[in-house]
Amino acid sequence: MDALIAHRLQFAFTVTYHYLFPQLTMGLTLLIVVFKTMGLRGDVVANQSARFWAKILGLNFVMGVVTGIPLEFQFGTNWARFSEATGGVIGQTLAMEGVFAFFLESSFLYLLLFGERRLGPRLHWATAVLVCLGTWLSGWFIIATNAFMQHPVGHRVDANGAISLQSLGAFLTNPWAFAQYAHTMIGSVVTAAFVVAAVGAFYRLSDRHPTHADRFLRVGVVAGLIASVLAAMPSGDLQAQLVAEHQPVAFAAMEGHFQTEEGAGLVVIGQPDLDTLTLDNPIVLPNVLSFLTHHRWHAKITGLAEYDHELWPDNVELLYYAYHLMVGLGTIFIALMTLSAFMLWRGRLARSRGLLWALMLAAPLPYIANTTGWLTAELGRQPWVVYGLMRTAVGYSENVSTGNVLFSLLGFMGLYALLSILFLVLLLRLLATGPEIRLGKP
Repeated sequence: MDALIAHRLQFAFTVTYHYLFPQLTMGLTLLIVVFKTMGLRGDVVANQSARFWAKILGLNFVMGVVTGIPLEFQFGTNWARFSEATGGVIGQTLAMEGVFAFFLESSFLYLLLFGERRLGPRLHWATAVLVCLGTWLSGWFIIATNAFMQHPVGHRVDANGAISLQSLGAFLTNPWAFAQYAHTMIGSVVTAAFVVAAVGAFYRLSDRHPTHADRFLRVGVVAGLIASVLAAMPSGDLQAQLVAEHQPVAFAAMEGHFQTEEGAGLVVIGQPDLDTLTLDNPIVLPNVLSFLTHHRWHAKITGLAEYDHELWPDNVELLYYAYHLMVGLGTIFIALMTLSAFMLWRGRLARSRGLLWALMLAAPLPYIANTTGWLTAELGRQPWVVYGLMRTAVGYSENVSTGNVLFSLLGFMGLYALLSILFLVLLLRLLATGPEIRLGKP
């Protein structure tokens, strides 16, 4: 194994594990605001539900912080040449995320968890809003950083090859960032909604906390349906159109579109064969890819075979399967939440044990969908670390050997295994205790 692959494996592992936590944090802060708003309007059970989910938010937030710190250091330890070349640009948003967003969310999270009695209902509701604002602002700065790597704007390349900032405004208002941010944050709401609904289903199936379970199901199902639809349209569609326009090689690879044709079909199922540049056992919807991409049924879509092989993503099969798994799960989410919303409207969801089991068992699926979504974005950008400006092969730290990287990767795996056990033990204790019921004024 060469050093580049080792560096990529380590960063892929640490960032994938880390993102298991922020995706719940970002979505859950919004749902806590919903619960607190219901509580402010007199719903005591909803306010107790907000208090319960704030504890889970706090635990999840701590895990996100602990696993996020190594990522900052890896920019220097594993990707020194990338950091040296682009630090004048991406350092802006990474610094803003720490100075503005992180301190905002962490400061008010303390008040959300421990300040309810002193603040009173209205100020505590405002605290929940500020935690949500800080969390979503943090997401914007991180997405803006990644968007520059996907579609670099607002920069100039100096004579020594360094990439420096030319326009902070252009950098922060990157059109790629808006679409990617919408899709990512909506995906986080999908995760949170499914988790909230799953816990409500669990409590209903085990005949515990029935009133709170009904609130969890109502908020989780309604938010899950709205977010699942928005994740597909318009945010997902807009993101795909940007990929087709600015990263056509990645678009062809992730769609499994090998040959140029007019009226290109959308592949539902099929196995890519790179030796023959065909799909085995394909199920294709005729002309649909052309229509979704260009809004014309017979628009021309350039196939992967037309591009120089050196510009291809270095793992076309994984990119293709990651993308199709994300889309397939998104379709399942819409179907499951539509059925659940219908049963909720009919007043029968709490008694539909089969559907409750489906909601409970579906909790891990949004994590898989969000992970494969990020895999699609990052694999599709290859072989560039900054698209069109800097190859991944020249961005890693040459002075860090393969052995050192693999040794530290094993260390991360062991440490994260212990953290996972601790997290699950604490989470199960919170779920076993359930919502805290307080009598009288909060």
